[in-house]
Amino acid sequence: MVREFKLPDVGEGISEGEIVNWLVEEGDAVSEDMPVAEVETDKAIVEVPSPVDGTVREIIPDEGEVVEVGSVIITFDVEGEPVEEGQTEGEATRSAQSEEPTESQAERAEEPEGVEADEGPDAEAGAAEAGEAERGEVSTGDGRVFAAPSARRVARELGVDISQVEGSGPSGRVTEQDVRQAAESGTGTDTGGEAAEQETEFEPAELEEPGTQEASGGSGGPSPTDASGGSGGPSPSTVESADRDRTLAAPATRRVAEEQGVNLNAVPAVEEREGEAFVTSEAVMQYAEAQQQAQQAQAGAVAETPAGEQVERVQYKGVRKTIGEAMSNSKFTSPHVTHHDTAVVDDLVETRERLKPEAEERGIRLTYMPFVMKAVVAALKQHPKLNAELDEEAGEILRKKYYNVGVATATDAGLMVPVVEGVDRKGLLQISSEVNELIQKARDRSISRDELQGSTFTVTNFGAIGGEYATPILNYPEVGILGVGELKQRPVVEDGEVVAKYTLPISLTIDHRIVDGADAAAFANTFMEYVENPELLLLE
Repeated sequence: MVREFKLPDVGEGISEGEIVNWLVEEGDAVSEDMPVAEVETDKAIVEVPSPVDGTVREIIPDEGEVVEVGSVIITFDVEGEPVEEGQTEGEATRSAQSEEPTESQAERAEEPEGVEADEGPDAEAGAAEAGEAERGEVSTGDGRVFAAPSARRVARELGVDISQVEGSGPSGRVTEQDVRQAAESGTGTDTGGEAAEQETEFEPAELEEPGTQEASGGSGGPSPTDASGGSGGPSPSTVESADRDRTLAAPATRRVAEEQGVNLNAVPAVEEREGEAFVTSEAVMQYAEAQQQAQQAQAGAVAETPAGEQVERVQYKGVRKTIGEAMSNSKFTSPHVTHHDTAVVDDLVETRERLKPEAEERGIRLTYMPFVMKAVVAALKQHPKLNAELDEEAGEILRKKYYNVGVATATDAGLMVPVVEGVDRKGLLQISSEVNELIQKARDRSISRDELQGSTFTVTNFGAIGGEYATPILNYPEVGILGVGELKQRPVVEDGEVVAKYTLPISLTIDHRIVDGADAAAFANTFMEYVENPELLLLE
Protein backbone atom coordinates (compact mmCIF):
# COMPACT_ATOMS: atom_id res chain seq x y z
CA MET A 1 0.00 0.00 0.00
CA VAL A 2 0.98 3.66 -0.25
CA ARG A 3 1.98 5.50 2.94
CA GLU A 4 1.95 9.31 2.89
CA PHE A 5 4.41 11.07 5.17
CA LYS A 6 3.70 14.60 6.35
CA LEU A 7 6.29 17.12 7.51
CA PRO A 8 6.37 16.72 11.29
CA ASP A 9 6.78 19.44 13.87
CA VAL A 10 10.58 19.24 14.04
CA GLY A 11 10.87 21.85 16.77
CA GLU A 12 8.79 23.72 19.33
CA GLY A 13 6.60 26.31 17.67
CA ILE A 14 7.71 25.46 14.11
CA SER A 15 4.96 26.00 11.51
CA GLU A 16 6.98 25.53 8.33
CA GLY A 17 10.34 24.37 7.07
CA GLU A 18 12.45 24.55 3.93
CA ILE A 19 13.49 21.36 2.16
CA VAL A 20 17.26 21.90 1.99
CA ASN A 21 18.31 18.52 0.64
CA TRP A 22 16.67 15.23 -0.29
CA LEU A 23 18.81 12.33 0.91
CA VAL A 24 16.90 9.74 -1.15
CA GLU A 25 15.52 9.44 -4.66
CA GLU A 26 12.33 7.93 -6.00
CA GLY A 27 12.69 4.17 -6.17
CA ASP A 28 15.20 3.99 -3.31
CA ALA A 29 14.66 1.41 -0.57
CA VAL A 30 14.48 2.92 2.92
CA SER A 31 14.34 1.56 6.43
CA GLU A 32 12.56 2.97 9.45
CA ASP A 33 14.37 5.93 11.05
CA MET A 34 16.65 6.32 8.03
CA PRO A 35 17.09 10.07 7.22
CA VAL A 36 15.29 10.98 4.00
CA ALA A 37 15.56 14.79 4.00
CA GLU A 38 17.27 17.76 5.59
CA VAL A 39 14.82 20.47 6.64
CA GLU A 40 15.79 24.00 7.67
CA THR A 41 13.71 25.56 10.43
CA ASP A 42 13.99 29.11 11.71
CA LYS A 43 17.04 28.12 13.79
CA ALA A 44 18.68 24.91 12.61
CA ILE A 45 18.90 22.20 9.97
CA VAL A 46 17.43 18.89 11.09
CA GLU A 47 17.18 15.46 9.49
CA VAL A 48 13.73 13.99 8.92
CA PRO A 49 13.64 10.19 9.30
CA SER A 50 11.52 7.68 7.40
CA PRO A 51 8.60 6.33 9.47
CA VAL A 52 8.52 2.95 7.68
CA ASP A 53 10.44 0.25 5.85
CA GLY A 54 9.62 0.48 2.17
CA THR A 55 10.41 2.12 -1.16
CA VAL A 56 10.25 5.81 -2.01
CA ARG A 57 7.27 6.25 -4.33
CA GLU A 58 7.09 10.01 -4.86
CA ILE A 59 9.04 13.06 -3.65
CA ILE A 60 6.63 15.99 -3.71
CA PRO A 61 8.29 19.35 -2.84
CA ASP A 62 11.50 20.34 -4.61
CA GLU A 63 14.68 21.28 -2.78
CA GLY A 64 14.45 24.91 -1.67
CA GLU A 65 10.67 24.79 -1.34
CA VAL A 66 9.09 25.96 1.93
CA VAL A 67 6.33 23.64 3.17
CA GLU A 68 3.98 23.85 6.12
CA VAL A 69 3.99 21.37 8.97
CA GLY A 70 1.40 18.71 8.20
CA SER A 71 1.90 18.86 4.42
CA VAL A 72 2.66 15.60 2.62
CA ILE A 73 6.28 15.70 1.46
CA ILE A 74 6.97 12.11 0.43
CA THR A 75 5.11 8.83 -0.15
CA PHE A 76 6.31 5.26 0.33
CA ASP A 77 5.30 1.90 -1.06
CA VAL A 78 4.96 -0.36 1.97
CA GLU A 79 4.26 -4.08 1.83
CA GLY A 80 2.45 -6.06 4.48
CA GLU A 81 0.60 -3.20 6.19
CA PRO A 82 -3.00 -4.05 7.07
CA VAL A 83 -5.83 -2.45 5.14
CA GLU A 84 -9.12 -1.96 6.97
CA GLU A 85 -11.95 -4.22 5.84
CA GLY A 86 -13.97 -2.69 3.03
CA GLN A 87 -11.23 -0.28 1.99
CA THR A 88 -8.99 -0.28 -1.03
CA GLU A 89 -5.33 0.51 -0.58
CA GLY A 90 -5.87 4.06 -1.83
CA GLU A 91 -8.82 4.53 0.53
CA ALA A 92 -6.76 3.29 3.46
CA THR A 93 -4.05 5.79 2.62
CA ARG A 94 -6.58 8.58 2.60
CA SER A 95 -8.66 7.45 5.56
CA ALA A 96 -7.27 10.18 7.78
CA GLN A 97 -8.44 12.76 5.27
CA SER A 98 -11.94 11.39 4.75
CA GLU A 99 -13.34 13.15 7.80
CA GLU A 100 -12.74 16.56 6.23
CA PRO A 101 -14.75 17.86 3.27
CA THR A 102 -12.90 18.12 -0.02
CA GLU A 103 -12.46 21.44 -1.71
CA SER A 104 -15.25 20.77 -4.21
CA GLN A 105 -17.57 19.64 -1.40
CA ALA A 106 -16.87 22.84 0.51
CA GLU A 107 -17.60 24.88 -2.60
CA ARG A 108 -20.94 23.15 -3.18
CA ALA A 109 -21.85 23.58 0.48
CA GLU A 110 -21.33 27.32 0.18
CA GLU A 111 -23.24 27.77 -3.08
CA PRO A 112 -26.14 30.26 -2.93
CA GLU A 113 -29.57 28.75 -2.39
CA GLY A 114 -31.27 27.68 -5.60
CA VAL A 115 -28.09 26.81 -7.52
CA GLU A 116 -27.77 23.14 -8.35
CA ALA A 117 -24.62 21.38 -9.46
CA ASP A 118 -24.65 19.31 -12.63
CA GLU A 119 -25.31 15.77 -11.44
CA GLY A 120 -25.41 13.98 -14.79
CA PRO A 121 -23.20 11.05 -15.82
CA ASP A 122 -20.57 13.36 -17.29
CA ALA A 123 -20.34 15.26 -14.00
CA GLU A 124 -19.88 12.02 -12.05
CA ALA A 125 -17.12 10.92 -14.42
CA GLY A 126 -15.46 14.30 -14.23
CA ALA A 127 -15.67 14.31 -10.41
CA ALA A 128 -14.06 10.87 -10.23
CA GLU A 129 -11.33 11.99 -12.59
CA ALA A 130 -10.77 15.19 -10.62
CA GLY A 131 -10.53 13.14 -7.43
CA GLU A 132 -7.80 10.99 -8.93
CA ALA A 133 -5.98 14.07 -10.15
CA GLU A 134 -5.99 15.49 -6.62
CA ARG A 135 -4.34 12.29 -5.42
CA GLY A 136 -1.61 12.61 -8.05
CA GLU A 137 -2.98 9.67 -10.15
CA VAL A 138 -4.60 9.47 -13.57
CA SER A 139 -6.79 6.48 -14.36
CA THR A 140 -5.97 4.81 -17.69
CA GLY A 141 -6.92 1.62 -19.37
CA ASP A 142 -3.62 0.06 -18.39
CA GLY A 143 -3.64 1.20 -14.78
CA ARG A 144 -2.29 4.31 -13.08
CA VAL A 145 0.11 6.87 -14.45
CA PHE A 146 2.37 8.54 -11.91
CA ALA A 147 3.54 12.08 -12.52
CA ALA A 148 4.92 15.01 -10.58
CA PRO A 149 2.52 17.93 -9.89
CA SER A 150 4.72 20.17 -12.06
CA ALA A 151 4.41 17.69 -14.94
CA ARG A 152 0.62 17.70 -14.64
CA ARG A 153 0.55 21.47 -14.62
CA VAL A 154 2.66 21.64 -17.78
CA ALA A 155 0.44 19.01 -19.40
CA ARG A 156 -2.63 21.15 -18.77
CA GLU A 157 -0.89 24.24 -20.12
CA LEU A 158 0.29 22.49 -23.30
CA GLY A 159 -2.89 20.48 -23.88
CA VAL A 160 -1.18 17.11 -23.49
CA ASP A 161 -3.04 13.98 -22.38
CA ILE A 162 -0.67 12.86 -19.64
CA SER A 163 -2.05 9.32 -19.70
CA GLN A 164 -0.55 8.96 -23.20
CA VAL A 165 2.93 10.12 -22.17
CA GLU A 166 5.63 7.53 -21.55
CA GLY A 167 7.49 8.30 -18.32
CA SER A 168 11.26 8.26 -18.10
CA GLY A 169 11.51 8.78 -14.33
CA PRO A 170 11.88 6.17 -11.60
CA SER A 171 9.19 3.48 -11.77
CA GLY A 172 7.92 5.02 -15.01
CA ARG A 173 7.08 8.37 -13.44
CA VAL A 174 6.20 11.08 -15.95
CA THR A 175 8.48 14.10 -15.64
CA GLU A 176 8.02 17.67 -16.82
CA GLN A 177 10.57 17.05 -19.59
CA ASP A 178 8.57 14.00 -20.79
CA VAL A 179 5.50 16.21 -21.16
CA ARG A 180 7.35 18.90 -23.10
CA GLN A 181 8.88 16.34 -25.45
CA ALA A 182 5.43 14.84 -26.02
CA ALA A 183 4.04 18.27 -26.84
CA GLU A 184 6.85 18.98 -29.32
CA SER A 185 6.41 15.64 -31.07
CA GLY A 186 2.61 15.82 -31.03
CA THR A 187 2.34 12.64 -29.01
CA GLY A 188 -0.61 12.66 -26.63
CA THR A 189 -1.85 16.09 -27.72
CA ASP A 190 -5.15 16.57 -25.95
CA THR A 191 -7.61 17.29 -28.76
CA GLY A 192 -10.61 15.66 -27.24
CA GLY A 193 -9.42 13.61 -24.34
CA GLU A 194 -8.93 14.39 -20.67
CA ALA A 195 -8.99 18.18 -20.82
CA ALA A 196 -11.97 18.33 -23.13
CA GLU A 197 -13.85 15.84 -20.99
CA GLN A 198 -13.14 17.85 -17.85
CA GLU A 199 -14.29 21.06 -19.51
CA THR A 200 -17.75 19.52 -20.08
CA GLU A 201 -18.33 19.58 -16.33
CA PHE A 202 -18.52 22.92 -14.60
CA GLU A 203 -19.62 24.46 -11.35
CA PRO A 204 -20.19 28.11 -10.37
CA ALA A 205 -17.20 29.79 -8.75
CA GLU A 206 -17.76 30.85 -5.16
CA LEU A 207 -19.23 34.25 -4.47
CA GLU A 208 -16.37 36.50 -3.37
CA GLU A 209 -16.26 40.05 -2.19
CA PRO A 210 -13.96 42.33 -4.17
CA GLY A 211 -10.44 42.36 -2.82
CA THR A 212 -10.74 39.21 -0.71
CA GLN A 213 -8.50 37.04 -2.89
CA GLU A 214 -5.03 38.20 -3.78
CA ALA A 215 -2.84 36.91 -6.54
CA SER A 216 -0.17 34.75 -5.00
CA GLY A 217 2.17 31.95 -5.95
CA GLY A 218 4.69 32.49 -8.67
CA SER A 219 3.30 35.75 -9.97
CA GLY A 220 3.22 37.67 -6.71
CA GLY A 221 1.14 40.22 -8.57
CA PRO A 222 -1.66 42.52 -7.47
CA SER A 223 -5.08 41.14 -6.62
CA PRO A 224 -7.38 40.68 -9.62
CA THR A 225 -9.78 43.25 -8.26
CA ASP A 226 -6.94 45.77 -8.26
CA ALA A 227 -6.39 45.35 -12.00
CA SER A 228 -8.10 48.10 -13.91
CA GLY A 229 -10.55 47.23 -16.64
CA GLY A 230 -9.75 48.14 -20.21
CA SER A 231 -11.32 47.77 -23.62
CA GLY A 232 -8.26 46.90 -25.62
CA GLY A 233 -7.11 43.66 -23.94
CA PRO A 234 -4.14 43.25 -21.59
CA SER A 235 -1.12 45.49 -21.97
CA PRO A 236 2.11 45.91 -19.96
CA SER A 237 0.48 48.52 -17.74
CA THR A 238 -3.14 47.39 -17.53
CA VAL A 239 -4.95 44.06 -17.27
CA GLU A 240 -8.51 43.67 -18.51
CA SER A 241 -10.42 42.42 -15.50
CA ALA A 242 -14.00 41.24 -15.25
CA ASP A 243 -16.05 41.98 -12.17
CA ARG A 244 -18.57 39.20 -11.74
CA ASP A 245 -20.24 37.61 -8.76
CA ARG A 246 -20.40 34.13 -10.32
CA THR A 247 -18.39 32.16 -12.87
CA LEU A 248 -18.81 28.72 -14.40
CA ALA A 249 -15.61 26.68 -14.61
CA ALA A 250 -14.52 23.06 -14.74
CA PRO A 251 -12.75 21.55 -11.70
CA ALA A 252 -9.51 21.41 -13.71
CA THR A 253 -9.83 25.11 -14.49
CA ARG A 254 -10.49 25.90 -10.86
CA ARG A 255 -7.31 24.03 -9.88
CA VAL A 256 -5.29 26.01 -12.42
CA ALA A 257 -6.74 29.25 -11.02
CA GLU A 258 -5.81 28.22 -7.49
CA GLU A 259 -2.25 27.33 -8.53
CA GLN A 260 -1.85 30.68 -10.30
CA GLY A 261 -3.51 32.67 -7.50
CA VAL A 262 -6.18 34.00 -9.84
CA ASN A 263 -9.74 35.01 -8.95
CA LEU A 264 -12.01 33.30 -11.50
CA ASN A 265 -14.55 36.10 -11.19
CA ALA A 266 -11.94 38.53 -12.59
CA VAL A 267 -10.99 36.46 -15.67
CA PRO A 268 -12.68 37.63 -18.89
CA ALA A 269 -15.32 35.09 -19.95
CA VAL A 270 -14.80 32.87 -22.99
CA GLU A 271 -18.54 32.42 -23.58
CA GLU A 272 -21.86 32.22 -21.75
CA ARG A 273 -23.51 28.99 -20.69
CA GLU A 274 -26.96 28.93 -19.19
CA GLY A 275 -26.77 32.68 -18.77
CA GLU A 276 -23.53 32.48 -16.76
CA ALA A 277 -19.98 33.46 -17.79
CA PHE A 278 -17.80 30.43 -18.61
CA VAL A 279 -13.99 30.41 -18.17
CA THR A 280 -11.44 27.87 -19.45
CA SER A 281 -7.98 26.93 -18.18
CA GLU A 282 -6.38 28.69 -21.16
CA ALA A 283 -8.15 31.93 -20.28
CA VAL A 284 -6.92 31.65 -16.69
CA MET A 285 -3.30 31.16 -17.82
CA GLN A 286 -3.53 34.13 -20.21
CA TYR A 287 -4.92 36.31 -17.45
CA ALA A 288 -2.19 35.21 -15.00
CA GLU A 289 0.52 35.94 -17.59
CA ALA A 290 -0.95 39.39 -18.25
CA GLN A 291 -0.88 40.09 -14.50
CA GLN A 292 2.79 39.16 -14.33
CA GLN A 293 3.62 41.48 -17.22
CA ALA A 294 1.66 44.31 -15.64
CA GLN A 295 3.41 43.86 -12.32
CA GLN A 296 6.84 43.78 -13.94
CA ALA A 297 6.07 46.94 -15.90
CA GLN A 298 4.83 48.72 -12.78
CA ALA A 299 7.87 47.66 -10.77
CA GLY A 300 10.16 48.92 -13.52
CA ALA A 301 8.35 52.25 -13.61
CA VAL A 302 8.66 52.71 -9.84
CA ALA A 303 12.35 51.85 -9.54
CA GLU A 304 14.45 51.53 -12.67
CA THR A 305 17.72 49.68 -12.30
CA PRO A 306 20.67 51.91 -13.26
CA ALA A 307 22.59 50.79 -16.34
CA GLY A 308 25.26 48.22 -15.61
CA GLU A 309 23.79 47.20 -12.24
CA GLN A 310 21.95 44.01 -11.40
CA VAL A 311 19.52 43.13 -8.64
CA GLU A 312 19.53 39.81 -6.82
CA ARG A 313 16.27 38.75 -5.21
CA VAL A 314 16.73 36.76 -2.01
CA GLN A 315 13.72 35.24 -0.27
CA TYR A 316 12.96 36.68 3.14
CA LYS A 317 12.47 33.44 5.06
CA GLY A 318 13.93 31.03 7.58
CA VAL A 319 16.48 32.40 10.04
CA ARG A 320 16.60 35.82 8.37
CA LYS A 321 12.84 36.27 8.71
CA THR A 322 12.87 35.04 12.31
CA ILE A 323 15.63 37.51 13.20
CA GLY A 324 13.72 40.34 11.58
CA GLU A 325 10.52 39.55 13.41
CA ALA A 326 12.34 39.23 16.75
CA MET A 327 14.17 42.53 16.24
CA SER A 328 10.96 44.34 15.31
CA ASN A 329 9.15 42.89 18.30
CA SER A 330 11.96 43.96 20.63
CA LYS A 331 12.43 47.44 19.21
CA PHE A 332 8.75 48.30 19.09
CA THR A 333 7.94 46.76 22.47
CA SER A 334 10.77 47.97 24.70
CA PRO A 335 11.98 51.59 24.86
CA HIS A 336 15.72 51.20 24.26
CA VAL A 337 18.43 53.33 25.87
CA THR A 338 22.14 52.66 25.31
CA HIS A 339 24.92 53.61 27.75
CA HIS A 340 28.51 53.85 26.44
CA ASP A 341 31.79 53.70 28.33
CA THR A 342 35.38 52.44 28.03
CA ALA A 343 37.40 50.16 30.30
CA VAL A 344 41.21 50.17 30.48
CA VAL A 345 42.13 46.49 30.43
CA ASP A 346 45.93 46.13 30.43
CA ASP A 347 45.70 43.70 33.37
CA LEU A 348 43.08 41.62 31.56
CA VAL A 349 45.32 41.30 28.50
CA GLU A 350 48.27 40.27 30.68
CA THR A 351 46.18 37.73 32.62
CA ARG A 352 44.80 36.13 29.49
CA GLU A 353 48.27 35.88 27.89
CA ARG A 354 49.56 34.20 31.03
CA LEU A 355 46.71 31.64 31.12
CA LYS A 356 46.51 31.00 27.38
CA PRO A 357 49.34 28.39 27.17
CA GLU A 358 47.89 26.42 30.08
CA ALA A 359 44.50 26.37 28.38
CA GLU A 360 46.04 25.21 25.10
CA GLU A 361 47.71 22.30 26.90
CA ARG A 362 44.22 21.24 27.96
CA GLY A 363 42.95 21.56 24.40
CA ILE A 364 41.00 24.78 24.96
CA ARG A 365 41.33 28.05 23.07
CA LEU A 366 40.99 30.78 25.70
CA THR A 367 39.44 34.01 24.41
CA TYR A 368 38.37 37.15 26.23
CA MET A 369 34.70 36.14 26.13
CA PRO A 370 34.80 33.94 29.30
CA PHE A 371 36.28 36.87 31.26
CA VAL A 372 33.54 39.16 29.94
CA MET A 373 30.81 36.65 30.82
CA LYS A 374 32.12 36.12 34.36
CA ALA A 375 32.33 39.90 34.84
CA VAL A 376 28.76 40.27 33.54
CA VAL A 377 27.47 37.73 36.06
CA ALA A 378 29.38 39.38 38.90
CA ALA A 379 27.77 42.72 37.97
CA LEU A 380 24.31 41.15 37.62
CA LYS A 381 24.53 39.80 41.14
CA GLN A 382 25.07 43.33 42.43
CA HIS A 383 22.48 44.86 40.07
CA PRO A 384 19.64 42.29 39.76
CA LYS A 385 17.38 44.75 37.95
CA LEU A 386 19.23 43.84 34.75
CA ASN A 387 18.79 40.08 35.19
CA ALA A 388 15.04 40.24 34.73
CA GLU A 389 12.11 40.43 32.37
CA LEU A 390 8.73 42.15 32.41
CA ASP A 391 5.61 40.00 32.45
CA GLU A 392 3.20 42.55 30.99
CA GLU A 393 0.19 40.27 31.17
CA ALA A 394 0.62 39.62 34.90
CA GLY A 395 1.94 43.11 35.59
CA GLU A 396 5.06 41.73 37.28
CA ILE A 397 8.84 42.14 37.01
CA LEU A 398 10.56 38.75 37.18
CA ARG A 399 14.02 39.08 38.71
CA LYS A 400 15.91 35.88 38.05
CA LYS A 401 18.34 34.27 40.45
CA TYR A 402 20.06 32.12 37.83
CA TYR A 403 22.53 33.32 35.22
CA ASN A 404 22.27 32.00 31.68
CA VAL A 405 24.29 34.16 29.30
CA GLY A 406 23.53 34.29 25.59
CA VAL A 407 26.39 34.93 23.16
CA ALA A 408 25.28 36.59 19.92
CA THR A 409 26.96 34.78 17.02
CA ALA A 410 27.17 35.75 13.36
CA THR A 411 26.54 32.82 10.99
CA ASP A 412 26.04 32.48 7.25
CA ALA A 413 22.32 32.09 7.92
CA GLY A 414 22.08 35.12 10.21
CA LEU A 415 22.46 36.03 13.88
CA MET A 416 22.01 33.28 16.47
CA VAL A 417 22.31 33.40 20.25
CA PRO A 418 23.66 30.18 21.81
CA VAL A 419 23.16 30.06 25.58
CA VAL A 420 25.66 29.02 28.26
CA GLU A 421 23.69 27.98 31.31
CA GLY A 422 24.79 28.52 34.92
CA VAL A 423 27.77 30.74 34.16
CA ASP A 424 28.07 31.61 37.85
CA ARG A 425 28.82 27.93 38.63
CA LYS A 426 31.51 27.38 36.00
CA GLY A 427 35.19 28.21 35.66
CA LEU A 428 36.86 30.13 32.85
CA LEU A 429 38.07 27.04 30.97
CA GLN A 430 34.70 25.30 31.09
CA ILE A 431 32.94 28.44 29.90
CA SER A 432 35.50 28.87 27.12
CA SER A 433 35.06 25.26 26.00
CA GLU A 434 31.26 25.52 25.94
CA VAL A 435 31.25 28.86 24.12
CA ASN A 436 33.61 27.56 21.43
CA GLU A 437 31.52 24.43 20.93
CA LEU A 438 28.18 26.26 20.81
CA ILE A 439 29.46 28.85 18.36
CA GLN A 440 30.74 26.13 16.04
CA LYS A 441 27.44 24.27 16.23
CA ALA A 442 25.55 27.48 15.45
CA ARG A 443 27.70 28.13 12.40
CA ASP A 444 27.34 24.64 10.96
CA ARG A 445 23.59 24.63 11.83
CA SER A 446 23.79 21.55 14.05
CA ILE A 447 22.75 23.43 17.19
CA SER A 448 19.52 22.37 18.91
CA ARG A 449 16.65 24.68 19.81
CA ASP A 450 17.22 24.01 23.51
CA GLU A 451 20.73 25.44 23.19
CA LEU A 452 19.29 28.67 21.81
CA GLN A 453 16.75 29.30 24.56
CA GLY A 454 16.60 30.34 28.20
CA SER A 455 19.11 33.19 28.37
CA THR A 456 18.68 35.86 31.05
CA PHE A 457 21.22 38.35 29.64
CA THR A 458 23.07 38.59 26.32
CA VAL A 459 26.55 39.62 25.25
CA THR A 460 27.38 40.62 21.67
CA ASN A 461 30.97 41.05 20.48
CA PHE A 462 30.77 43.33 17.45
CA GLY A 463 34.40 44.28 18.08
CA ALA A 464 35.44 40.92 16.62
CA ILE A 465 35.10 42.42 13.14
CA GLY A 466 36.22 45.93 14.12
CA GLY A 467 34.28 48.78 15.66
CA GLU A 468 34.04 50.52 18.99
CA TYR A 469 30.45 51.41 19.87
CA ALA A 470 26.99 50.36 18.75
CA THR A 471 23.37 50.37 19.93
CA PRO A 472 22.53 46.67 20.42
CA ILE A 473 18.88 45.63 20.24
CA LEU A 474 17.61 43.72 23.26
CA ASN A 475 17.20 39.98 23.02
CA TYR A 476 13.54 40.30 24.09
CA PRO A 477 12.19 39.68 26.73
CA GLU A 478 15.55 40.32 28.41
CA VAL A 479 16.07 43.85 29.75
CA GLY A 480 19.81 44.17 29.15
CA ILE A 481 22.38 43.40 26.44
CA LEU A 482 26.08 44.28 26.57
CA GLY A 483 27.98 45.00 23.40
CA VAL A 484 31.78 44.97 23.49
CA GLY A 485 33.90 46.75 20.91
CA GLU A 486 37.36 45.96 19.61
CA LEU A 487 39.95 45.45 22.33
CA LYS A 488 43.12 47.24 21.23
CA GLN A 489 45.59 49.92 22.28
CA ARG A 490 44.27 53.47 22.25
CA PRO A 491 45.56 56.79 23.65
CA VAL A 492 44.69 57.25 27.34
CA VAL A 493 45.52 60.19 29.61
CA GLU A 494 47.39 58.98 32.70
CA ASP A 495 48.96 61.37 35.24
CA GLY A 496 48.57 64.21 32.77
CA GLU A 497 50.30 62.37 29.94
CA VAL A 498 48.93 60.56 26.92
CA VAL A 499 49.96 56.90 26.90
CA ALA A 500 48.96 53.80 24.93
CA LYS A 501 46.72 51.45 26.85
CA TYR A 502 44.57 48.48 25.98
CA THR A 503 40.94 49.59 26.14
CA LEU A 504 37.60 47.83 25.79
CA PRO A 505 34.66 49.98 24.60
CA ILE A 506 31.25 48.85 25.89
CA SER A 507 27.68 49.62 24.82
CA LEU A 508 24.97 48.63 27.30
CA THR A 509 21.36 48.70 26.05
CA ILE A 510 18.53 48.52 28.60
CA ASP A 511 14.73 48.30 28.63
CA HIS A 512 13.95 51.75 30.02
CA ARG A 513 10.55 50.62 31.29
CA ILE A 514 12.10 48.84 34.26
CA VAL A 515 15.80 49.84 34.20
CA ASP A 516 16.77 53.48 34.76
CA GLY A 517 19.81 55.19 33.31
CA ALA A 518 21.43 55.34 36.75
CA ASP A 519 21.01 51.55 37.06
CA ALA A 520 22.70 51.08 33.70
CA ALA A 521 25.62 53.32 34.66
CA ALA A 522 26.06 51.51 37.97
CA PHE A 523 26.07 48.12 36.23
CA ALA A 524 28.61 49.35 33.66
CA ASN A 525 30.89 50.66 36.41
CA THR A 526 30.79 47.34 38.25
CA PHE A 527 31.46 45.40 35.05
CA MET A 528 34.43 47.61 34.20
CA GLU A 529 35.86 47.15 37.69
CA TYR A 530 35.97 43.39 37.15
CA VAL A 531 37.53 43.46 33.67
CA GLU A 532 40.05 46.10 34.74
CA ASN A 533 40.96 43.95 37.77
CA PRO A 534 40.44 40.34 36.61
CA GLU A 535 41.86 38.86 39.83
CA LEU A 536 38.57 39.93 41.48
CA LEU A 537 36.86 37.21 39.44
CA LEU A 538 38.64 34.66 41.64
CA LEU A 539 36.42 35.78 44.49
CA GLU A 540 33.24 34.97 42.55
